[in-house]
Amino acid sequence: MSTDAIVLLREDHKQIRKLFREFEKAGPDAHATKGRIVDKIIEALTVHTYLENEVMYPEVRELVPEVEDDILESYEEHHVADVLVMELSTMKPEDERFTAKVTVLIENVDHHIDEEEDEWFPTVREHLGRKQLQDIGARMLELREKAPTTPAAPKALKKALDALTA
Repeated sequence: MSTDAIVLLREDHKQIRKLFREFEKAGPDAHATKGRIVDKIIEALTVHTYLENEVMYPEVRELVPEVEDDILESYEEHHVADVLVMELSTMKPEDERFTAKVTVLIENVDHHIDEEEDEWFPTVREHLGRKQLQDIGARMLELREKAPTTPAAPKALKKALDALTA
């Protein structure tokens, strides 16, 4: 298995897009199937954005100043995806806006992936050597073991609500 950071992120992108296509192929009344797929999407995106935010973006921002604007935009795109993921984690597949919200998430994340892969991954690869990308990837793999798999806000909200009702 490669530890090249860009290879690892592309593998995540491929897995995420596969889940998106599964969701899109599910029938309009396949609520249980859609719910299971969205649970997998939430987990995959939560882990992936955590690794990018905690390892890839800060390190690349320091090493390749040319992509700083792209990274700042990526942080904001992650924020939008995080909000949608948090909202989806509290919804049921039968909810009126569930499919619409997933569709917006898919559109936003597809756009984000395209920008990363087409625009800034080539620039990063051009500026960083194989060893640097492998070192970043190794840190990402190490952190993946500790990465959250569910959005933090609903857990924090639930804990706060539990404290109020205790």
